[in-house]
Amino acid sequence: MTPVPDKTILYIDADACPVKDEVYKVAARYGLKTFVVSNSWIRTPLTPAIEQVVVDAGPDIADDWIAERAGPGDVVITNDIPLADRVLKAGGQALGTTGRLFTMDTIGSALASRMIGEHLRSMGEITSGPKAFGPNDRSKFLQALDTAVVKARRVVK
Repeated sequence: MTPVPDKTILYIDADACPVKDEVYKVAARYGLKTFVVSNSWIRTPLTPAIEQVVVDAGPDIADDWIAERAGPGDVVITNDIPLADRVLKAGGQALGTTGRLFTMDTIGSALASRMIGEHLRSMGEITSGPKAFGPNDRSKFLQALDTAVVKARRVVK
């Protein structure tokens, strides 16, 4: 059985994350420790509750750092589907930057779609990529993050 932490922690897969400022606001509202994990320095608010972690450059190093630490009662903000899968298996919540909550019921199809897209691109197919990030996505993300934090705090003793 995975030990349950005594407080919810937020983890941001920060390279190319468009909603860091929104996460900082929600973290401040709830008084949550937040780790901003990236391959290079990123400006973060100067507060003890927000800690920047710069990992070595390389594939999946930031993901590994997060996955090794996130667990029940934690929320991870990421668009990386394999990382989301690892977080869910560890008992945490994974939330995409557009407010998409990954669940055990949806992660399998998300992984399969990702693999199909990678396969098509490796064969030279041109894919459209994600749609542009807009104000509606930001609003949806904030609402989903607030909901995820409330749920996570119920898990924490």
